[in-house]
Amino acid sequence: MTMQLQIQDIIDRFHRKMEKDPNMRKEIEPLTKTINIDLGSEAYSMKLKNAQIYDFTPVLLQEADITLTTTPENLQGLIDGTLRPMRAFVMKKIQIKGKIDDIMFLKKFF
Repeated sequence: MTMQLQIQDIIDRFHRKMEKDPNMRKEIEPLTKTINIDLGSEAYSMKLKNAQIYDFTPVLLQEADITLTTTPENLQGLIDGTLRPMRAFVMKKIQIKGKIDDIMFLKKFF
């Protein structure tokens, strides 16, 4: 089983959040970012622009602003709340490459 549907669900929740929260949308709207999710056995990328995520595809981009590297199991733990993001980072269950501001943006997904 791949993580594609779970990631798509996160994207859908993000879009709903942007629709419901004008303050959050205003904060996110100026950002233009590319994001890679490398799960070893599967990989995904997406782009953010105008507070919308688009081009969600099962490939890694050559150069991304943010790259999240983990396992499907750890990503599932982040999604369902059994693995806390900071704990996962400290325990090296996830690795994140990018500028600190970009990394802090990821918190809005979890």
